[in-house]
Amino acid sequence: MSQIDDLPPLREVIRMHGLDAKKSLGQNFLLDLNLTSRIARSAGDLSACTVVEVGPGPGGLTRALLANGARKVVAIEKDSRCLPALAEVSAHYPGRLEVLEADALTIDPATLSEGYPVKIVANLPYNVGTQLLLNWITSPTWPPFWDSLTLMFQKEVAERIVATVEDDAYGRLGVLAGWRTRAKILFDLNPQAFTPPPKVTSSVVQLTPNPSPLPCDLKDLERVTAAAFGQRRKMLRASLKSLKSDAEARISDCGLAPTARAEEIDIAGFVALASRFAQA
Repeated sequence: MSQIDDLPPLREVIRMHGLDAKKSLGQNFLLDLNLTSRIARSAGDLSACTVVEVGPGPGGLTRALLANGARKVVAIEKDSRCLPALAEVSAHYPGRLEVLEADALTIDPATLSEGYPVKIVANLPYNVGTQLLLNWITSPTWPPFWDSLTLMFQKEVAERIVATVEDDAYGRLGVLAGWRTRAKILFDLNPQAFTPPPKVTSSVVQLTPNPSPLPCDLKDLERVTAAAFGQRRKMLRASLKSLKSDAEARISDCGLAPTARAEEIDIAGFVALASRFAQA
């Protein structure tokens, strides 16, 4: 494992500060600095950006982002035990790291930009990762405040994000991500790269905004996808009947088969359904 700066190895940082990973916080610390550097490089040129990181823990990815030239990193950390370790990183990179002790679910990252483009790069805590992603891709304003998201998830979640119609993992998350972004899996990470090792493989996903998604009201699309995939084994005429009593006719109006199931409908089809099933 190569060193990226003169700070102590991460295992030593964890030992010095007593940072055993907490399952309740969804923590799995990535200790391989080669991998953290690979994630940082995957986010592209960071020299003119504000990089927002969620759940930095002992600071492995934080250090990689700074060593790879990030103009500034704003790290949001809920676990106060990690703050002394992050303070050491801040001292090593003066003026370039700001640490916010907070729950990322309560913070609007758009307020952290300082007028610079924003890239969000994070090994997201497993227990809140999907919700944070949904918050970022369902922004009321589009294109959004962020230029890109480079995020780590459990591989199963990553496959759901990038799934397209008729993929086994295709669902509501794939529709929303595919409608508003271009998403791809960059690479996988073995469980042994983490402390403690999770029971599953992790994947790094990158999402960039689709500047011109098909015109659609977000709330209507969310309602239709929730209903359709909430009962995904049922035909659309049954799963969408809870939204409109004349669901079968409305589905047909969209040029879709009422007997089709949710996993057979592409994004354009769901956009059409959202418009036809819009709340009056």
